[in-house]
Amino acid sequence: MLSVVAIVLASYLVLRVVFPLRLPWPLRTALAVLVYGLALHHRIVARFAGSMASPELPKLVIAALGTGFIALLLTAVFVLLLDAATLVVWALRRRSALTAMRGPWLRPGAAVLALVLSAFGTWQAMVVPQVRQVDVSIAGLPQAFDGYRVLQLTDIHASRLLTGDWVAGVVAEANAQQPDLIVITGDLVDGSVTARANDVRPLADLQAPDGVIAITGNHEYYGQYQAWMDAFRALGMQVLENAHVRIERDGAGLTIAGVTDPVAERYGQALPDLDAALAGADPQAPVVLLDHRPVAARDSAKRGVALQLSGHTHGGHIVGMDRLVARANGGFVSGLYPVDGMQLYVSNGAGLWPGFATRIGVPSEIAVITLRRSESEG
Repeated sequence: MLSVVAIVLASYLVLRVVFPLRLPWPLRTALAVLVYGLALHHRIVARFAGSMASPELPKLVIAALGTGFIALLLTAVFVLLLDAATLVVWALRRRSALTAMRGPWLRPGAAVLALVLSAFGTWQAMVVPQVRQVDVSIAGLPQAFDGYRVLQLTDIHASRLLTGDWVAGVVAEANAQQPDLIVITGDLVDGSVTARANDVRPLADLQAPDGVIAITGNHEYYGQYQAWMDAFRALGMQVLENAHVRIERDGAGLTIAGVTDPVAERYGQALPDLDAALAGADPQAPVVLLDHRPVAARDSAKRGVALQLSGHTHGGHIVGMDRLVARANGGFVSGLYPVDGMQLYVSNGAGLWPGFATRIGVPSEIAVITLRRSESEG
């Protein structure tokens, strides 16, 4: 189905942008082949160099392919809008405006603009993320945890695009915040344990007094799930698979629970089970839930969770597209949401999947979440 959509998209652009160009036929034919190649590059790469989840190509090649692909998508949007506007002008019989809308370089100009925006988006996707400070008020939070700082990393997506040097930069920025606890809410890697060994090694250097707690995202299942669980634990992480741990301060407790990802069903692994994750937890201790996807937040609220930390959405990647991403994630895409008495924080993520490596107006982030007692509690 995705290949059919890609071919339709490429054909539209070839007919509306490439063939009308005042260039020799051989050059227009080469451009048409390039358009079809970029539209189908995920399938081509998966066949010859890795997989859809983890293209095993040099960084610059992945960046170039990604830039070209996003430029195609943006060009299609721009040209579709121009064509729609042309129809409106034609219906209104505005001849001068119609002539302008049919200008020979208008649509190629839109393609150039799309390429510039796409190149910017690729660059933004590859920078070390900025730190985002978030205060969250929690009812019933013990005094001992007022001001407790949880650093959330999510969607690191270590890959041939976001390599070990980039991961080391993320780790250094995270450690510089001196959090009390570091949590990683899934999608740490793309690829096999062997392929990513050097890229994830810097994660062993994450430091916080209460340690590093991680959960799985959907991408862990695409490449040797159980081997990755062992690898993460070897890097010093406490991985929660439908389980919880208790953090203590001056005799008071805070429960950190974590669930698996729904894609587990395809791979014969344990489905997310919040009841199992909270079994035996102190009923007096507020619960911070780590759930890669935000879509089940309302169910979490019903179970008495005080704060849910999620990722998965990458913030929507592109301003405007975030609304579509929100629709697929229960209406949640980026930032702090009140959900039926619970607080939900959805991080934009530190990295992203190399198959859609763009950020336009949606920066990556390292979130530092400071827990606060509700004002009514003093």
